[in-house]
Amino acid sequence: QVQLVESGGGLVQPGGSLRLSCAASGLTFSRYAMKWFRQAPGKERELVAAIASAGGRTNYADSVKGRFTISRDNAKSTVSLQMNSLTPEDTAVYYCNAQFLTATLSYNYWGQGTQVTVSS
Repeated sequence: QVQLVESGGGLVQPGGSLRLSCAASGLTFSRYAMKWFRQAPGKERELVAAIASAGGRTNYADSVKGRFTISRDNAKSTVSLQMNSLTPEDTAVYYCNAQFLTATLSYNYWGQGTQVTVSS
């Protein structure tokens, strides 16, 4: 079965950095667009960053542009999110998402999430 396993979350001080990783198995990773979402307490889940299946095209939420970088390694079936200049507003559970869409097929998978807490 498909598994997405996130790692790298934790407690960091404001201004610090964290690198999240997501290891995928059970799917043809290179065919999937990969995304990071986050959900803070009392708020809706929001898209943070996305990277196309071939890895060339990326998109970011305005709130993280210039601070976060998404990347992927199709050979290792992993996607990463480098987070710099973290602020308390970045505190949330971060989720890895794999999405495959065609005109006739749709697959969407989620990881279990990893907590990121930015606090002094």
